[in-house]
Amino acid sequence: MKNKNKIRVAVLMGGPSAEHDISLATGEKVLESLDKEKYAPKAVVISKKGKWPITLAKLKENFDVAFIAMHGEYGEDGQVQKILEKADIPYTGSDSRASEIGMDKAVSAGYFEKAGLRTPKFTLLTIKDPKKIGLEQIRFVFPTVIKPADRGSSVGISIVKKVQDLLPALQKAAKFSPKIMIQEYIKGREFTCGVVEMNGEAQALPPTEIITYHSEFFDYEAKYTPGVTREVTPPEIPSAEIEKIQEIAVKAHRAIGARHFSRTDVIQDKERNYYVLEINTIPGMTATSLLPQQAKAAGIEFSALLGQIIQSAIG
Repeated sequence: MKNKNKIRVAVLMGGPSAEHDISLATGEKVLESLDKEKYAPKAVVISKKGKWPITLAKLKENFDVAFIAMHGEYGEDGQVQKILEKADIPYTGSDSRASEIGMDKAVSAGYFEKAGLRTPKFTLLTIKDPKKIGLEQIRFVFPTVIKPADRGSSVGISIVKKVQDLLPALQKAAKFSPKIMIQEYIKGREFTCGVVEMNGEAQALPPTEIITYHSEFFDYEAKYTPGVTREVTPPEIPSAEIEKIQEIAVKAHRAIGARHFSRTDVIQDKERNYYVLEINTIPGMTATSLLPQQAKAAGIEFSALLGQIIQSAIG
């Protein structure tokens, strides 16, 4: 039985990732914003050690759908999705396979290229011990981007311009993952574009240009500190360029088999070529998050956006 005919929503939040606190902020925003006339939401906070406050059997018995408000490893990389799939519990967002692909920037780049999308060139480095990093056999072209290959929210990323900064950047990235990308640096304008599925069709939202004031790229601080970036939705660029960004976002969404919603980050170089940087299969839903801003620009209020995502999950 549904709670007075309302759809019972378990909002999964927290979890054992570097983005635990961001996930809590997303979860609280979802809880606050869901239409209480239609939904009966309740927080299910997973601890930093991965402990659930409820059994899967009870979760299935007491809820109709799980809204995954988790980011980073465990929540966005297919792990929690596999748990829910095994228990046959409907949930929001991409399935375990697409989540796993989307979270790994090196793997997803291959899918984007097969779909005809440009990506920055990169090499992969595995660092098992951050204290034992040898640079002798690694070729670098400065500036270069050092980043963990399978983490979100731009944690552990550095733009390196000189050789003496290489080792600290690699050690910083290795704190988050042993799998490190050494990526071509593309200087240009940064954009991001959300996609929401409406009646099973992927629809691009108005994109956003991200203008950073205190850093060279849209890093962790810029993403989650109000006032340090200017976010322009839609961007002040020709409509044909906006349509191009939207087309890229939809192609990236489809390329990895994403579902329900996603957000793709791109950069435009001086020749106006677009490069896909990454796809976010569970974009942030905090007060400073981009997908809600883009939905609002398209005339979709946040509560309606959440409702659409839930309906896609249970429909």
